[in-house]
Amino acid sequence: MAVIVALLLIAGALFALVAALGILRLPDLYTRMHAASKAGTVGSGLLLLAAGLHSGEVAVFARALAGFVFFILTAPVAAHLLARAAHMTGYRLGPDSTQDDLLGR
Repeated sequence: MAVIVALLLIAGALFALVAALGILRLPDLYTRMHAASKAGTVGSGLLLLAAGLHSGEVAVFARALAGFVFFILTAPVAAHLLARAAHMTGYRLGPDSTQDDLLGR
């Protein structure tokens, strides 16, 4: 069990690191938000599952699993709504972006 928890912790930390690097390195709000919502969700979910497994209690693991499902369901929706609000207020795409799918709506 300790090996599984350790692997989940390492994988979760790596995903969180990728999300943080994406926020720092990507050129505009939309790509930064993509990095934060995708990699950040997986990273925090894996860390939560590792904590639930490490506790050794079924009730704690069930709550950690419910939290992971909540992350998976809410983070993409929140990122979409924030990106749409940014687009509606006029925040422009980065210079490397080639297509604006919301421009015609």
